[in-house]
Order: sequence, then C-alpha cells, then structure tokens
Amino acid sequence: MSTFASPSPFVQPGLDALRREIEGVIITQQDGAYDDARRVWNGMIDRRPLAIVRAASTADIAPTIRAARDLDLRLAIRGGGHNVAGNGTVDDGLVLDLGALNAVEVDPESREIRVGPGATLADVDRATAPHGLAVPIGVVSGTGMAGLTLGGGVGWLTRAYGLTVDNLLSAEVVTVDGDHLRASPSEHEDLFWGIRGGGGNFGVVSGFTFLAYPHGPDVLAGNFIYGSAQWTDALRAYATWTADLPDAMTSIISFLVPPADWDLGDELLMLVGFAWASPDRVEGNRWIDRLRDAARPSAEVLDPTTWPAWQSAADQLFPYGSRAYWKNTSFDDLDDSTIETLVYHARELTWRGTAFDVHHMGGAFGRVPEDDTPFPNRSARYWLNIYGFWSNPPDDERRTGWVRQFAADMEPHASGGLYLNFLGQERDPVAARTSALSVYGPDKLERLVALKRRYDPDNVFRLNHNIPPG
Repeated sequence: MSTFASPSPFVQPGLDALRREIEGVIITQQDGAYDDARRVWNGMIDRRPLAIVRAASTADIAPTIRAARDLDLRLAIRGGGHNVAGNGTVDDGLVLDLGALNAVEVDPESREIRVGPGATLADVDRATAPHGLAVPIGVVSGTGMAGLTLGGGVGWLTRAYGLTVDNLLSAEVVTVDGDHLRASPSEHEDLFWGIRGGGGNFGVVSGFTFLAYPHGPDVLAGNFIYGSAQWTDALRAYATWTADLPDAMTSIISFLVPPADWDLGDELLMLVGFAWASPDRVEGNRWIDRLRDAARPSAEVLDPTTWPAWQSAADQLFPYGSRAYWKNTSFDDLDDSTIETLVYHARELTWRGTAFDVHHMGGAFGRVPEDDTPFPNRSARYWLNIYGFWSNPPDDERRTGWVRQFAADMEPHASGGLYLNFLGQERDPVAARTSALSVYGPDKLERLVALKRRYDPDNVFRLNHNIPPG
C-alpha cells in the first residue's frame, strides 16, 4: 500500500474550513476511499491529489474554487472523468468532482433538456428516449456531458443537427471569483461563445440547457462489415456515396479488431456504421441500399435497435481503466493517396486495442458559420480519430508509437484544426500555446486569449487543454 504525507500545516486548516462550508465530502490521502476516488477513465493517468471534493450541490463549486486559490493549490475539475488526457485529476492539488450532480430534466413540449455537470451521455439518453427525443451527443455512453460539450461534441446526429455545442441553449457558469453567470446568446455572449469549443478555460459550468429533437426510441442504424481485400474499393465507393448524402444520414468508418464477444472473429475489419435521423425510413433504406450496391459488404448488421442501445454499442471498446493515447486530424478528400495511407496503417493493426475512425462531417455541422463557435474547421469533410484502448503497461510504447506515426503520416492530407476532445495533454506552457494554436488557428486563439484574460487572468483553470492568458 502506498504511504502518503499529510497536508502541510498551512493547508490542513483550509481543508477543514472548506469541509465545514460545503454540503459534499472531502476525501484525502488517508481515507480508505481515496484510491477509488482518484481514478479516472484513462489507466495511463496515475495522479495523487492532495484532496478530492465530491460536490453534493452546485453550491459547493464556488467555495472549492476559493479554497484552491487561498491555499495555492492547483485545481482540477472532473465531470464524467472520461477525458483521455486525464484533465480531471492532479498531483498534490485539489480535485472538484461533480460526478454526483448528474440530474437530467426533460421538458417534452419545449424540447429543452437541463443537464447537470456530472451527467454522462447515458444519463441524457435514458432521460430523453422515453419522450422520443435525442440530444446530439457523442458515441460512448460513459462520456461526461460537460467535457464533451466544452470541446464540441461529435456523434451520430452531427450531420442532422450539428455538434453538441451547436444545440446548447444556455449554460450556468461559476467564475474564478465565485460569480454565477448565465451564458446564452443574449447574456454574457462572449462567454457563451468561448465555452462552445474553448474547453474549461473560463469557469466551471454548473448546468447546461440543450435543445433536443424528435428521434426514436427505435432507430434505423447498422453496420456494413468489410474484410481486408475489400477495403480500398469500399473506401472509394464510400467517398462517392458521401458526396451527396442527405443531412439525415451520419456515418462513421471504424477499423478495428472486434472485441471477442462481438462474435466477428479475430481479424481486423472495416465497419461502416450509419444512423438515419429522419422518420422517412423508406428514404433512409434507399440510401443504405445505394452503399450496399456500390460496395457489397461481407456481412451486415441491421437488426432493430433503440437509440440508447445504439449509443452504447461501442462502450465495450473503452472499458474503465483502459490505457489510452489518441490523436486526430481533419481532411477533405478521400482520394487514392489518402486511402493508401489509411489502408497501410490499418494493415499494421493485428491486435485488439487501438483502432481508428473516420467521421463523415458536413450537413448541419458544416453550415454553422466558422466564427460562430471556437470549434475549428467547419468546412472539413472528414475527421480522423486514432485511438488506443489497451490494458497492459508493457504495450504503451508500441501502441502510442503507432498512433503518433499514423498521425504524422496523415499530415500531408490534413486540412487544419484539431478536435479538442481527441487530444492528449500538454503540460509545458510553450507546448500548450502551440497546441492551442494548432487547434484553433491564430484568429480564434486571439479571441479566446482575450476571454481568458477577462474571466481567468491568473489561469486558475489551467488543468485542461489550456489557453494561457499571456
């Protein structure tokens, strides 16, 4: 068992005072629940906070921020705890854990969905599906809504309705000074702009309100499955198929060795997943038939399914405690050169754990004006996510090396901009600035830096994909 030092005599009285002020609990290194409380989804992140504040209500947020500042402790904010970079924890600092604040309230008439900062995608889908509604969110149900939203939010409804941030109506934000602000198109508009893709740099979001859409609960969705001999031709056919797809069809290509309980064998497969958002099933099936005719799959899965089941179908790929390292890029052309690069690296994948997805963008996502949100490159036609999800530490070097090399080889095809939620962490301030520039580009970054100076000039909220104020 690990042995920990007690907090310094200067810190302990501050923690005791915070304990008396909040409704939640404070877990320190001497508590039996500490090891479980400090864990985050990415098993490669092994940090030991000085203390973890488990908030019982949003009223606990401001006192925790104030305590971190008074005690000169680095502050990490944790929602769902699924962030691949491990931003929800910190060595020798303070963690504000909002996971218990996971309430979701549905107004079926207005289709407004109020979501707590600790809610996961699964919490939202469970609440909205009985009303035949869905919020455009991500594709792994254990993901936290807060982190997903602050980074953008790409998923199975992106082409139909845009990113998660495109459907954010308002947010309640606790600032570094403890002020409670409502950010919306008409209130604190600058802050509302910044949190829709700028990450957790400007405050702690204590509540979100989203717009939902009629959808399901039964949905038209499925997968076409292709063996290695079919990949090049299938990718060419896919490029043609996506050229004029209606917005209602969102599709994602995945290259992976399937989990054992999927009963798809041990060979690397290419899966073309698709989800149809319109009630016109005849039209949806017509487009599915067009892809089938252009690239006959070796197998297909088109069983009846519900929206919550479809949204959680990929969960087995990302079990809690997975060791993970991800990179991403956008690109515009699925031409022969790009296909050759994709297929080359796919053929290197001979193991379970580590895969990559190609998201088809456009549609509603692409019609949002570029400057409306910090999210980069609205004109991108495709987005590539290269991700690992292995379990053994000895595999770290090989798996991360494969991800890095793949990302490097895709640079000649890239169209600019990186997706915040698929990025690892840069701790060095210079590297952080370079990373932020790579994500947003100079014009958006300048605007974000100005916001940072206004709302967090001392960079208290820096344990994230940081936008330094200097």
